[in-house]
Amino acid sequence: MEASCLDLALEGERLCKVGDYSAGVSFFEAAMQVGTEDLQVLSAVYSQLGNAYFHLHDYSKALEFHHHDLTLTRTTGDQLGEAKASGNLGNTLKVLGRFDEAVVCCQRHLDIARELGDKVGQARALYNFGNVYHAKGKSICWSGAEPGDFPEEVMTALRKAAEYYEANLCIMKELRDRAAQGRTYGNLGNTYYLLGNFRDAMASHEQRLLIAKEFGDRSAERRAYCNLGNACIFLGEFERAAEHYMKALQLARQLKDLAVEAQACYSLGNTYTLLQDYERAIDYHLKHLIIAQDLDDRIGEGRACWSLGNAHTALGNHDQAMHFAEKHLEIAKETGDRSGELTARVNVSDLQMVLGLSYSTNNSVLSEIKEIDYNLHGTAVKQTLHGSTDMLGDEGFFDLLSRFQSNRMDDQRCAIQDGRSHLSSAASPGQEPFLRLLASAQGRRLDEQRAGTGNSLPGLRTLSEHSSTSSRQMILSQVMASTDATEPDDQFFDMLVKCQGSRLDDQRWAPPPPSTRGPTVPDEDFFSLIMRSQAKRMDEQRVTLPSCR
Repeated sequence: MEASCLDLALEGERLCKVGDYSAGVSFFEAAMQVGTEDLQVLSAVYSQLGNAYFHLHDYSKALEFHHHDLTLTRTTGDQLGEAKASGNLGNTLKVLGRFDEAVVCCQRHLDIARELGDKVGQARALYNFGNVYHAKGKSICWSGAEPGDFPEEVMTALRKAAEYYEANLCIMKELRDRAAQGRTYGNLGNTYYLLGNFRDAMASHEQRLLIAKEFGDRSAERRAYCNLGNACIFLGEFERAAEHYMKALQLARQLKDLAVEAQACYSLGNTYTLLQDYERAIDYHLKHLIIAQDLDDRIGEGRACWSLGNAHTALGNHDQAMHFAEKHLEIAKETGDRSGELTARVNVSDLQMVLGLSYSTNNSVLSEIKEIDYNLHGTAVKQTLHGSTDMLGDEGFFDLLSRFQSNRMDDQRCAIQDGRSHLSSAASPGQEPFLRLLASAQGRRLDEQRAGTGNSLPGLRTLSEHSSTSSRQMILSQVMASTDATEPDDQFFDMLVKCQGSRLDDQRWAPPPPSTRGPTVPDEDFFSLIMRSQAKRMDEQRVTLPSCR
């Protein structure tokens, strides 16, 4: 017997629940090929397929299918489904950096949830709102500023994020949902951190840690310890930071996660550098180096060599410092790390003078180093190390933070539905009214992107001669008429125009740029964090290289 649309969709749902999203997509696509007249099943397929594509980082496809879900749920008057589709759209738009459109979707989600008296829906919408403003703030951070010292546009976005997270917490406490509280505390702590409210950040992360322990969530516990360590660094509490990083290291080893184990070693090495305990710093940087080599992480290996060269220089071990500086230079060239290459060249030159070797650093490079602001990924960074001529050209901390904190913000992402329901139209909160508008504004051009039987909703069967109810035929007729319409609601169209401007004709969005951070390097490039937040303290620790006699 030929499998039905529902059978194929249920198998797709099962595969997604176990993390096999590619296989899940295949079954959902097959379900649409078979087609169905059951609008609830079709809505669920769209929602699940959009979520699966989201997890596969195919955000254009995720938008397409969440948009289909939105169109269908609006037409059939399924307000709960519309709210959830709005949530999903908002999450996807957030990842793509289209924050104004994401806000429209979040507002629609929140409005419907309030109208329905749905407390859980309200909390999810508020959480999504916080995530959008948090991501917006990070996306426009500049790397030359410290937490709490960003442009007003950034601070405004981060304050809004904090307000929405606080509102979410109020509802989650009322509902006694401790797991949800934990996720929000983690994101709230990260937001306070960027606002420069380090004590508040620590209070939030301590709550996150407490709840993670309640649930035995060692991954969340490890992240909380890392976040606590980062806040302690900015507060100048280096011993306490080392304690937190040590606990993070222990948990990483329990989890048998080599990449995060290396990250903890890297953070510990730099913390002990701040404490002027260079022997221990070298020990942890060597541990980081070994894991980076095992994981073939050349970027992480370069960071480790750079850190080891600096620590050996501080101890006067110039031969060993030269070995690591030359290795850092080699890796920087190989990986195209321009600022790292310039830094390594200066370090090698200084060490050559100390060791009485020939002066081989290219003078034009030295001149370039003295005159330029290092530019990496569009961010200007200018810092000094080891005396007046030694430039530290690492990526800025906040440039890295804005791009690479995704693994700490996993809680923002839409998830496949839990096991309590099968193929409900529910998916993670956050996206809808906008794509309704988008579909109408773009009209039939979207049809070129869609697979299906010739109508604008793939998988929707037109009624056969044997179809039974007239009411069902009326609903299907409304769906078809709605999706073929060329004029949207005036209210939604106005919002869309304000958000999209001249981009109405764009049907596809490029995904975010791939991460250039090595897997063994923490989200925050720790050395840049140290140099920016502890410049005076580092001046006292630096070793001035003796001149050649």
